[in-house]
Amino acid sequence: MISEVTGIRRIRMLYLQLLYRCNFECLHCFHGKRLQHADAFTTDEAVNLLTLMCDEYGTEAVTLLGGEPFVYRDLAQVVRYAKRDLGMQVEICTNGYRIERRLTEIAPDLDLLRVSLEGIGTTNDKIRKFGSYRSALSALEIAQQLGVRAGVTMTVTSRNIDEVLPLAHTLQHYGVEQLKLHCLRPVGNAADHPELLVNDGTAYTRLREGLASAELDIEVILDEDLSELGAPDACLPVGGPVEIERIEADPRGALTMSCKAVGKDSHAFWYDKLADHIDHRPSATDELTLAVPDVVYGRV
Repeated sequence: MISEVTGIRRIRMLYLQLLYRCNFECLHCFHGKRLQHADAFTTDEAVNLLTLMCDEYGTEAVTLLGGEPFVYRDLAQVVRYAKRDLGMQVEICTNGYRIERRLTEIAPDLDLLRVSLEGIGTTNDKIRKFGSYRSALSALEIAQQLGVRAGVTMTVTSRNIDEVLPLAHTLQHYGVEQLKLHCLRPVGNAADHPELLVNDGTAYTRLREGLASAELDIEVILDEDLSELGAPDACLPVGGPVEIERIEADPRGALTMSCKAVGKDSHAFWYDKLADHIDHRPSATDELTLAVPDVVYGRV
């Protein structure tokens, strides 16, 4: 159905939000009140969607998210199926809180562990959860011992923008290969915390200049909203691309093609879990915006 409506024939990566439930209530979480919702993929539903994406769109990689994917009971089964049965590249995005035992269990089938951090020490803990900084570093240390590649994601806010470079230097000591920076969007919990927004546009310029001149062994990736030109407000053109980088499925089955649409009810497609089929459900809030490439600093 996606190909019929958009012309897209290949989708390289599926971002699969397994559930809303989380053991954190971060101040900037785009899910907001949905963290309390029970929506989740069953193991069979997750397996079916992965298979459909591989068969119909040539999807070769999956990123498992939540909520918090490590509180998902059948995480190991989904990881093993994606890796062993479908041959996909498997990445997990996690808060890294007390995941050592389960990480050890899935390590042989995991290509990348991506941990979320929002700064150094208390800066991180005040946004995420007390003790989460040390726990995240412990998870990264275990990943290094297990031979699992690791990355970190940071949402840039008014509280942590000055800690991007210090965090990057710290992460190098834990074998982290990549630091991915995202722009805060005022959706979910972030809508209730406008003080976290970066209102000084020159702050982003200083950040980019600092990264460009820093001697880092870690790769730093800025999403398009943090780039010099910003993200274009361009929708999918008629007869648009035959291939896109990613699509994201939330725990209800709603599918979005742009991170700008995540956290909003802006989607044109749904995965019907019962019918194992993707449907087009047009509405006034359809979002077919595609992201432009991210900006990369540091190691290539």
